Amino acid sequence: MVSSIKNSSMLKAFVTVAAIFIIFAGIKTAANILVPFLLSLFIAIICNPLVAKASEFKVPKAISVILVIGIFVTIALSLAGLVGKSLNELSQLIPQYRLQLKEQFTWLTAFLSRYNIQISSTILLEYFDPAAAMGMAANMLSGFGSVMANLFLIILTVVFMLFEASSFPLKMHFALDDPDMRLKQVERFLASVNHYIAIKTLVSIATGIIVSIMLWAFGVDFYLLWGVFAFLLNYIPNIGSIIAAVPAVTLAALQLGLTEAGFIGMGFIAINMVMGNIIEPRYLGKGLGLSTLVVFLSLIFWGWLLGTVGMLLSVPLTMIVKIGLENSPEGRWLAILLSDEESVNQEVEQVQQS
Repeated sequence: MVSSIKNSSMLKAFVTVAAIFIIFAGIKTAANILVPFLLSLFIAIICNPLVAKASEFKVPKAISVILVIGIFVTIALSLAGLVGKSLNELSQLIPQYRLQLKEQFTWLTAFLSRYNIQISSTILLEYFDPAAAMGMAANMLSGFGSVMANLFLIILTVVFMLFEASSFPLKMHFALDDPDMRLKQVERFLASVNHYIAIKTLVSIATGIIVSIMLWAFGVDFYLLWGVFAFLLNYIPNIGSIIAAVPAVTLAALQLGLTEAGFIGMGFIAINMVMGNIIEPRYLGKGLGLSTLVVFLSLIFWGWLLGTVGMLLSVPLTMIVKIGLENSPEGRWLAILLSDEESVNQEVEQVQQS
């Protein structure tokens, strides 16, 4: 009897692991279809509060959806044009930046040779190539832009999602086996996802604007491009701002010198501290934190699974999974494993108080 139960548990675990791998393989294979859909869902979640707000002022839904989509398309096309133009200019100037870096390395190798430290400037240039840092940003933005090539399909999907958004909770209510007990969980889940992505988007926009203004004040080239890069990577907490700072600080070191680059680096740290530790916790509330390890692993995992867009949406996607697990008694233990130390301490305090 005991052995049959043990064999049944092992078989269940094996089937579960096999099913997970099959699902991942299916997602990987269907990435070209899933990525535009996920991007459409992400945009719809951002735009839905604006449509809901317009309905409070008795604006017909069709008109509010058209206005919101029109605003989004205008902004998206403007940013796409800006990024495309900046990337073309950047690719033309990279040889010039590489030449400037070679001159600086020549001075550095001459200085080190006085102390019998022999290092070739050519080797240094291979390991510290500005094209690598700025090329990373260019590749991510280019990958994101390739997905936006399906803009018509994405916008069409967003329009249908916005029209269906108000009826979706009701559909979920009747689709579940026990709708009376699950309705509050569904509503809480959708509200949490909407709240997180809406606040995160506003904070990311503010971060991109502040970064652009700071770089413009210092006179760094392509300050708008690095602002867009900071906006996108701000969806990745903790490490996103660090990744966004690398190409901008590298360019500042080549263009302005190490002193100014140091001040710009400190500016990035200050912006990250204020936005990540003061603004976001105040408006996002408690219980939405992810551990730094989970953030890093989710970046790798979703990037491998869905490409560049998966990297940019890695934390929102993981947050959606975490919120769903928190609202499920069976998956709450896994949500705790994904949480940061502060969230776990809050759970412990609640248990002790109860």
